[in-house]
Amino acid sequence: MQIAARPFLYLLINMQPVDYLLIGHVSKDMTGAGPRLGGTVTFCALMARCLGIQVGILTSAPSAISPLLQVLEGIPLIPVPAEEPTTFINTYTDGHRQQMLLGRAMDIAYDHLPPEWRIPSVVHFAPVINEIPLDLIHRFPASLRCATPQGWMRQWDRSGKVTYKPWDKAQDVLPLLDVVITSIEDLQDDEETVLAFATSAPLLVVTRARQGCTVYVSGKPHHIHAPSVTEIDPTGAGDIFAISFMARYQETGDPLQAARFATLLASDSITREGLDSIPDQGAVWQARKLS
Repeated sequence: MQIAARPFLYLLINMQPVDYLLIGHVSKDMTGAGPRLGGTVTFCALMARCLGIQVGILTSAPSAISPLLQVLEGIPLIPVPAEEPTTFINTYTDGHRQQMLLGRAMDIAYDHLPPEWRIPSVVHFAPVINEIPLDLIHRFPASLRCATPQGWMRQWDRSGKVTYKPWDKAQDVLPLLDVVITSIEDLQDDEETVLAFATSAPLLVVTRARQGCTVYVSGKPHHIHAPSVTEIDPTGAGDIFAISFMARYQETGDPLQAARFATLLASDSITREGLDSIPDQGAVWQARKLS
C-alpha cells in the first residue's frame, strides 16, 4: 500500500489493528461559516476518541480535502482516492433537514482494507450517500456488526436534491446486523416501517429527537426519554448517539443502559454547533453516572 504525504493520510508504516472500524464517506459540509468536515464517520470518530476507543476510518476522499481532515489528527484513516469529496449543503426548517449533494466520492470495497483491519471487534457501516455495497456486510462474520443505514435510504436528482427512498433490501440485510440505529426522521416518521425493521433486526434503536429514543429488543419496544435542553445545532447528534450507544453496549451488554448513556450525550451535543458539539470528558462521566 502506498502511503500519501501527511496530513492527508494518518495511516503509517507500522499499521496496527483497530478495535472499532468505521466505514463511510467523510463529507465536506458547506455552511454559512465556510466548509467543515462532516459525515457519520467524522462525528463518530471524534466521539470515539473522547470515549477512549481505538477507532479507524475507511473512507473515500481526494487529497484536496486534507485541510478539513486536520480535525481527525491522530485517528487512523484510509482514504480511497476520488476526484471530488462527498459535498453537502444542509438546511433546517422546523427541525427537518434538506440536503443538496454537490459532489460524491468513490464507493468503498472490502479490498480497500489492509489485512490488519479485517477483524475488528466492532464494524460500523455508516453510509451517507449509498457508498457501501451491501455485500460488504458478509465480510465481517467475527465482528459485532452495527449500521446507521440512512445513506442506503437516499437518492438524488440532477439538481442534487437528496430525498428519501424506501430501502428495498432492508428485510434481507437487517437480520445480518447485530445492531441497527436510525432516526424516525430518516424513516419519514413512518411507524409501520419502524415496526417492519423491528421485526427483522435483532436490536433496533430509533432516535426521536426531543422525545428520546425507542429500543426494540427482538421486536419489543422500550422507550428512553431525553432531557430538556436548548438546541443550537442538531447536526451530528445521531452519530454521537450511535457511537456512544455501541461503546456502552459493547461494555455492558445492556441495550437500555447503552440507550440512556447515548441519549444523554446526544442531548448534550445539540447545545453546541458543528464539531464543537462533541461532548467532553465531563459530559461522558456524568452520562455514565446517570445511566
